[in-house]
Amino acid sequence: MPEQPSSANFLFSVTAWKQRLVFWLGAILVGLLIVMMTVLSEWVSATYRTVALLYPWFNFVIAPLGLSLTAWLTFRFFPGSERSGIPQVKSALEITTNLDDRARLISLKITAGKMLLPIMGLFSGASVGFGGPAVQVGASVMASLGKAVKFPSLYQEKGLILAGSAAGFAAMFSTPLTGIVFAIEELGRALEERISSLVLTAIIFAGVTAYVLLDSYIYLQEKSLFMPWGPSWLAIPLCGIAGGFSGGLFSKIIISGGNLLNRSRLPIVVIAFLCGSIIAVLGYYSNGHTFGTGYQETQSILQEYQTMDPWFPLLKMLATCATFFSGIPSGIFVPSITVGSGLGADLAVWLPLAPPMAMILLSISAYFSGMLQSPITSFVMVMEMTDSHDILIPLMATAFIAAGTSRLLNPRPLYRALCDAYLPPAKQRHSTSKYGA
Repeated sequence: MPEQPSSANFLFSVTAWKQRLVFWLGAILVGLLIVMMTVLSEWVSATYRTVALLYPWFNFVIAPLGLSLTAWLTFRFFPGSERSGIPQVKSALEITTNLDDRARLISLKITAGKMLLPIMGLFSGASVGFGGPAVQVGASVMASLGKAVKFPSLYQEKGLILAGSAAGFAAMFSTPLTGIVFAIEELGRALEERISSLVLTAIIFAGVTAYVLLDSYIYLQEKSLFMPWGPSWLAIPLCGIAGGFSGGLFSKIIISGGNLLNRSRLPIVVIAFLCGSIIAVLGYYSNGHTFGTGYQETQSILQEYQTMDPWFPLLKMLATCATFFSGIPSGIFVPSITVGSGLGADLAVWLPLAPPMAMILLSISAYFSGMLQSPITSFVMVMEMTDSHDILIPLMATAFIAAGTSRLLNPRPLYRALCDAYLPPAKQRHSTSKYGA
């Protein structure tokens, strides 16, 4: 067994410093790319919504045709960049022998597609999130840098991919701590000690870069958030069960609907056209609120205390499902935060057990946890994005209740189920038996 380098040698080694610089500079580059995607996405969302409200016919023409074109470009020129990107990264982390299989999931070509095509989706009115794309962009950029400087295979296989993907997640939400938790809970549970420190610092560099440029915590400015002990804590099981069921239902629709469409053998362009038509109808009846990422709607609920149509959470969830089924590169994180905030606003009106803002944050954590079955990532993300440390215990309890509720609908977590499309058959059988699906 080869002798491990001492800590002193690793500290002063030129090779070790080259590795550190690649991790750190790569993380800053990932942060800059994600900031650019975020700023551009909000401008495109606002532009499309304005034009669609002024000229309703525009929406019914552009949404189906634009989504069809985007889906065709995705599968024709950028295969591997479709939909979220997180199943691709999780699968790439499990591929350790055939590097060609991994290159089909993370590469600079996929980076280009993952940055361009979601913007086209937004120009088509789709409910596009950038969380999943940010993860795949981060993994692709960092892995490509590793190849360029000829990193050892150990770093190639785990460290670079994991660091890049979690850095992309941290930069997307300006939440370094959540990026660390996401890397541990969702992407990989075992890291070699020396890689672990580099991964964590890369996540911090990316998150801080986005934070400095976007000046975020973006969602909540009110600091007097509280949940006094007493009857208000009944909101925890209410939001946990309602959010967990809703998030689990979303995952069930995604998994079952995807299987059904695969069996239908319909061309992806036809599916995208139908999905675009659904998105156009949903946008028309929601007065444009289902278009785009949902970032502005979340801000309106959290910062300006605006009430939305009671049907808004359902309409936004359906628009996100239609966007996913269209096959275009798009994440579900930001739209899901919007659905959770809308659900919380509804619950605060129907059953006002706790302060409205607290119920909204509990519902965001619950919906996100129910969707992914990753409760720690969920409550840490909400706490870090909104600076809501005062209700940390209620957030934790709600997230775990939601995850348990979701498992009653889906024994297998969403991203684990979606990974099957990218894993070799042997890996698929292993994952199926492991999760009982």
